[in-house]
Amino acid sequence: MRIAVFCSSSPTIDPKYVDLAFELGGAIASQSWELVTGGGHISMMGAVSRGAREAGGRTIGVIPQALVDIEFADHDNDELHVVETMGERKAMITDIADAFITLPGGAGTLEEFFEIWVGRYLKFHNKPVVILDPFGIYGPLHELVEHLEVENFIKPGMRDLILWTTNVNDAIKACS
Repeated sequence: MRIAVFCSSSPTIDPKYVDLAFELGGAIASQSWELVTGGGHISMMGAVSRGAREAGGRTIGVIPQALVDIEFADHDNDELHVVETMGERKAMITDIADAFITLPGGAGTLEEFFEIWVGRYLKFHNKPVVILDPFGIYGPLHELVEHLEVENFIKPGMRDLILWTTNVNDAIKACS
């Protein structure tokens, strides 16, 4: 099983988020699952891969050449796929992953999450879409998704495709 993790690559976030990513990587590896990431080595993205590798796991990164060129790539991945565009990166991650976990992150993380969630709703895939949010970062998003359903901007049941979790063990179970 391959688990894709979407998360922050910001070097200025609170270290508790980096620690969370490291813990999740270790938990994925402890299931004998493979980790799929955006292929970067800094912040949460690097930590989730290090956590997986330190627990004996296998890691797969997918990164655009432009990010490799600015020395962003995690060359310690077991596989590092270099693609040309962000669109190619997302498509490859979607294709090779069996489930998706979204950790706290910014605009890029949210963009990846929304694409995967909508893809699930439109039946382009039938893979688990999990949010791991122990610190309440996505609380307002959770409320917004519920509000959008109440206001009929999303169809009934669409919000149920998101598996909201607050700890690593529940996120791992949600992927099974």
